[in-house]
Amino acid sequence: MQLTDILFYLLPAVITGLVAYYFFRQFVKNEQLKRQFLLQREAQKHTFPIRLQAYERMTLFLERTDPVKLLLRVVPSPNMSTEDYEALIIKSIEEEYDHNLTQQIYMSDQCWNLIKTAKNSTIQLVRKASMTSSPDSPEKLREVLLNEMMEKTSPSATALQYVRKEVRDFMK
Repeated sequence: MQLTDILFYLLPAVITGLVAYYFFRQFVKNEQLKRQFLLQREAQKHTFPIRLQAYERMTLFLERTDPVKLLLRVVPSPNMSTEDYEALIIKSIEEEYDHNLTQQIYMSDQCWNLIKTAKNSTIQLVRKASMTSSPDSPEKLREVLLNEMMEKTSPSATALQYVRKEVRDFMK
């Protein structure tokens, strides 16, 4: 009988101890989550402007490599051959891309892959126009490319549309 009396006295203490342990564990867990949230929010304060700047730079890249704008900006010299002009256009695209290569760490993989695809598609478009129509002068190559761009949406415009969407989602 004495053992059962001891158990009856100990049972409320054990139950109280278990309840206290459970609440203390929940409290510590919530504090850790709160601390983690505050650290993450503080980190976002610092990375937000950098990420936004990366999207801005890639928007500029896509605008500068848009075929129509590229052809207006990269003008052939008077004695330039069609092949040299084609190489100059492609070099301009590659240099712009290389200059902004580090921005990929601030973007989603899907967005970066779309930007890479736009760059490669633009280069392919230039090469295809040069091979298909066999223009005899840089001016004819420009004309062929401009005519082709009148009929369809440029790869840069498609990628730019996605970048804008991602920035809108990012800003929410």
